[in-house]
Amino acid sequence: MTTRTVEIGSSVGLHARPAALFVQAVTASGIAITIARPGGKPAPANSILGVMALGAKHGETVELASEAEGADAVLDSLVDLLKQDLDAEEG
Repeated sequence: MTTRTVEIGSSVGLHARPAALFVQAVTASGIAITIARPGGKPAPANSILGVMALGAKHGETVELASEAEGADAVLDSLVDLLKQDLDAEEG
């Protein structure tokens, strides 16, 4: 199992637009990934409802995990994405 821990950079946390951008990136990766708060139950990272239900706020940490082959590079790119203030980005 490959895991990464990341601090949420979006000022609104993983809500609405930041969650949608994250879920789109997970879906585009084509691999199964879970997301969880420390000590919490993992949710499928490709589920907008699952991601938003975490209630992860700015500055809180989440753990990404995958058992897929080649997950290292994908998880690294998702960590980079979550570190950004996705609500402030235009696009």
